Formats: sequence, C-alpha cells, structure tokens
Amino acid sequence: MQIIRNMAELRAAVAARRDDGQAIGLVPTMGALHRGHIALVDAAKTRGTSVIVSIFVNPTQFGPNEDLAAYPRREASDIAMLEAAGAAIVWLPDVATMYPDGFATSISISGVSERWDGAARPGHFAGVATVVAKLLLQTRPDIAFFGEKDFQQLAVIRRLVSDLDMGIEIVGVPTQRDDDGLALSSRNAYLSAEERVTARTLPRALGEAAAAIINGADINTTLADAVARLRDAGFDPIDYVALVDADTLEPIEKPGISGRLIAAARLGGTRLIDNLAIIPKD
Repeated sequence: MQIIRNMAELRAAVAARRDDGQAIGLVPTMGALHRGHIALVDAAKTRGTSVIVSIFVNPTQFGPNEDLAAYPRREASDIAMLEAAGAAIVWLPDVATMYPDGFATSISISGVSERWDGAARPGHFAGVATVVAKLLLQTRPDIAFFGEKDFQQLAVIRRLVSDLDMGIEIVGVPTQRDDDGLALSSRNAYLSAEERVTARTLPRALGEAAAAIINGADINTTLADAVARLRDAGFDPIDYVALVDADTLEPIEKPGISGRLIAAARLGGTRLIDNLAIIPKD
C-alpha cells in the first residue's frame, strides 16, 4: 500500500495503475475510520478497482461553530485499517495542497442541497462539492464510493458529477450499523456512555415511522410522532424528520418507488443523522 502526500507522486501512482490496465476506485473520507468506511473499501474491491482512499478533514464544510478542531484524527490507526482492508493508495493531502494561497473557487449546487442539512448548515454543501470535485479531479477514478448514511451528500455528489459531465460512476453503499441499530459515524465517539444508549432512539423512531408510513398511516402525523419521541428522549434541537423523494430531496406526501425517510437531531454536543428507504407494499 502506498501512502502519498504530494500531488506529483499521486499522479504518477494513478498513471502507473492505469498503464497496467487497472480501474481506479476512490473512497473519500475524513479519517477516524470505522467499519462503515471499510465497507466502502470492500465495495470498491468487489468492483475490481485499485482502491484509493483519501483522508482529509475538509475545513470548508464546517461552519464557524462546528467541530472542526475537535473532529477525531487517527492517522496511524486509519492507515493500519486500510492496509488490512487491501487499499492500494492512501491519499493524505494537507490544507495547503487542497487550498493553496489564492484559492478562489467554490462549487454551489442548487436544488438537492438547499433543504435539510443545507438549511441547517449554511455553506456546508458548497464545501462538500468543492472538495469532492477536487478529489475526483486529483485521482481521476472510474468509480467513487460514498455511504448512504450521508444521504443528502450522496444526492449532491451525484448531481455534481452529472452536471459537470465527469463520467464517473457514483456508488452508494448501504449504511452500516452497530448491533443496537445506530448508524456508524466518526462523530459517535463524542457520545457519553449515557448518550450512546439514548442515541439508539433515532434509528428506532425512524424504523417505527417507516413501518407506519408503509402501512398507510398519515405521513404528517407519523413524522410529528417521530419528532415527539426524539424530543422526549432528549434530542434538542431536532433539525428535521422528513419523507423525501430520494432523487430530488423534495418532500413528498405519499411513499413512492424512491421515498426516503431522513432525520437530523442533536443529542448533547453531538449531531446525529440517519435515513431509511421507504419501499411501498405491492
């Protein structure tokens, strides 16, 4: 496994693999890796690609009062996990490489980025779109892999790649969960032991809401009940619990073939997000 920190070496490594007839798969991460990230690497290997994993804590997607300074950084253990998982390259750019002096470009995506996390975290998706565009251009993958846990982010990236004619396949990998149902996230490390127990209310509330919607319950009432359950458990604020079209992220009033139940709420100092597919009965 190659560990690369400069652009010239990255370009040479990617070119060598292409000359050898290998397809390139990219797994962009911010480090603090867990089984969810390794599932992305496994998916990339299953597709027969030479897997590049980027690790970069991107400052432009954090708001002024968010957790950039506190975000967990575990480079040595991340590298060990990726070597065990069979990654080919770990790309470790620093801030000066990604945003050199004079950097003046930001990518803004309308539509899918405007509601939900876009409203709760102004500027977040411009930061995401810009850094992902750079990573895609730096590594030139055939396929890039993203977790479905960050479902709105996945929709934003798909729109980015489509609109800019990048010709890269974007693969969403199902959310990986702990035994109690909580979606794996690097930010779960912020939770106290007591909060970790309470946090399982989020996937449970979504699961119950999804079942109710599929069985024909009134959607507005069901969503309000889910919000009330989260509030009663101690989540505050609750940014949203919504049923949306999985492609457009617009709210929908009945489950269709592409419905998605999405939620974001804060528990203590930790913001948690989750989502579930809504598959109507035949």
